Amino acid sequence: MQYFPLFVDTKNLQVLVVGAGEVATRKLDLLSRTEADITVIAPDIAQEIQSYHQKGRIRLHRRVIEAADIADYDVIYMATANEQLNKDYAVLATQKGIWVNVVDNPSFCRFITPSIVDRGRLVVAISTAGAAPVFARTIRCRLETLLPQSLSPLFDFVASKRTEVQQKISSGKDRRLFWERFFKLNSDRFDSVTEAHYQDAFSSLAADGEILLLDENDNAALLPIAAMPLLQKIEVIYRDSPLTENGVSTDINELIRRDASREAVPNLSEIAAKYHHGERMLLLLDTEKLKKFKAHFPMAKHLQPGAL
Repeated sequence: MQYFPLFVDTKNLQVLVVGAGEVATRKLDLLSRTEADITVIAPDIAQEIQSYHQKGRIRLHRRVIEAADIADYDVIYMATANEQLNKDYAVLATQKGIWVNVVDNPSFCRFITPSIVDRGRLVVAISTAGAAPVFARTIRCRLETLLPQSLSPLFDFVASKRTEVQQKISSGKDRRLFWERFFKLNSDRFDSVTEAHYQDAFSSLAADGEILLLDENDNAALLPIAAMPLLQKIEVIYRDSPLTENGVSTDINELIRRDASREAVPNLSEIAAKYHHGERMLLLLDTEKLKKFKAHFPMAKHLQPGAL
């Protein structure tokens, strides 16, 4: 992974955009949605950027960039038509420890701006590490059709209720069950019944857990898509003989929650007790032990490449 995705708090972030043409305008259209403090330096200004200045959204300096300008900023975008100037100032910014992006020149970028799907508090970022931005935009278009605009007010609603839920439900596990129940009832809508679904979600938090079985010799990367939502709910992984430093193969690690614990396989009675207390577990077992557990726990789901 060459580029590690981060979501940066833009409040009080100092951003400099050098250039004020079409490319800079595209960057400002995105940056203007944030809370960043934005400065633009350029001798010639596009009308769209002038509009941002007139609205008070940006500070604007109508002149050529100078070396002294490369200071006191957190992030700089070099977006002029002069390729050599972009490179020279990118090098200067990097020397001063400022994160810089040279538009359309990844080799001079300390970071890249991904393609973004914006639904208010829900933001999805897609990147091809600068290799195929056109394809990233294609993926974004697909996600735009899958994620309705109602998600924006829905997540504002959820954010407004988080403190109340924490006060009513002390257990982190029970809070997860609550929110799962709420989203199962409400889906991705935000309408007149959303509040009712929220209240209904408090009515039943108790539930049996989940037992998933996987042969340790199977290739987890070949599991069916239907297995992915199940794996994302797993709270603990049990296995006998570790294959890696943390006891779980890389393929499995990519499919489960990062905070799921890793432990040795307990005995059958302990597993039964954990199941009835609502624990969601994945057991990685050798073939013979898997057969034994499958017979003992008829409610368990056996995950297999190509099937559930």
